[in-house]
Amino acid sequence: MLAEKKGDAAAPEVAAWANRVARQIDQQVTVDVDYDGDSNTFLLRLTKGSRVLLFRLSESQVHVSGREAECERTLQRKIKDLWNLI
Repeated sequence: MLAEKKGDAAAPEVAAWANRVARQIDQQVTVDVDYDGDSNTFLLRLTKGSRVLLFRLSESQVHVSGREAECERTLQRKIKDLWNLI
């Protein structure tokens, strides 16, 4: 479980986790997280310089125990995608 809180209140916890993971891979990548109540997803915004990549994690990915590794793999893959942006 990436966050104990739900909805908007969980966004800072998810952001803290995502930034820890990102820093292990690339010190220049930052992650901002917003909660979208309409779709019940967390919108993650990866930035490195002028490059930006957006993707979503569902509430179930964030709030269900045992899915942390899946979320980490997804974030790592998205960071690599950010490197490949032209």
